[in-house]
Amino acid sequence: MTIIAHISDLHISETAFDEAVFMEAVAEINNLQPDMIILTGDITNDGYYREYKRAIKYLDMFEAPLFAIPGNHDSRNLGYQGFEELVGERSWKLTKDDDFTVIGLDSSSPDEDMGHIGLPQHLWMEHQLDQCVINERFSIVALHHHVISIPDTGRERNVLSDAGDILKTLTTHEVDLVLSGHKHVPNIWKINETIVVNAGSLCSNKLRGKNGNSYNVYIISDDSIEIFLNNVGGEKFLFGKFQRKD
Repeated sequence: MTIIAHISDLHISETAFDEAVFMEAVAEINNLQPDMIILTGDITNDGYYREYKRAIKYLDMFEAPLFAIPGNHDSRNLGYQGFEELVGERSWKLTKDDDFTVIGLDSSSPDEDMGHIGLPQHLWMEHQLDQCVINERFSIVALHHHVISIPDTGRERNVLSDAGDILKTLTTHEVDLVLSGHKHVPNIWKINETIVVNAGSLCSNKLRGKNGNSYNVYIISDDSIEIFLNNVGGEKFLFGKFQRKD
């Protein structure tokens, strides 16, 4: 069994970040003892170097291994440079126990809100997913921008500009989980055999409607994928349960 905590959209800054909520979330997630934490972008609010330096101190409070990709806010003001220096590579592949692969994609562009994967990164992802199919590995793809519109988020402006091509690759390779953030609203879609999950904002005050701060927890067994929505400091409930594909 593998337990993954999925956090997103911290927006660490002087104005958009709620430190008390973050500290409560850290305590909850550390208590869960997940195998890994996946952070799907917008660690900072404006990509400033000083925000990254502050963010690293906060992220070090998590006890589980943490793997992050940048969001559109992280790539503002030369923030992509700060990400690479202080956080790590902007796209990456992680293999666990030789039967479990996580692919992180950078969907951000400097000083733009729109998401884009681009052909070189797309081809790289496709090659990695080919290997997952050949070796029958459980596959997760994580990126900041959503590949399909999220309900209750108002006018659609920021879905990936190359979403159609990316979604085709994800579904034809039967990727098990696609994890995103960006819209600050939790949601689940299932397209063919692929489960597409959006996380809310972990600790920012940039919230839509009645949505509170939250994070997702995935419990992956040999038979099933259970997805829990955890409201920070509040209710935790089963968001979705799916049988593993044969």
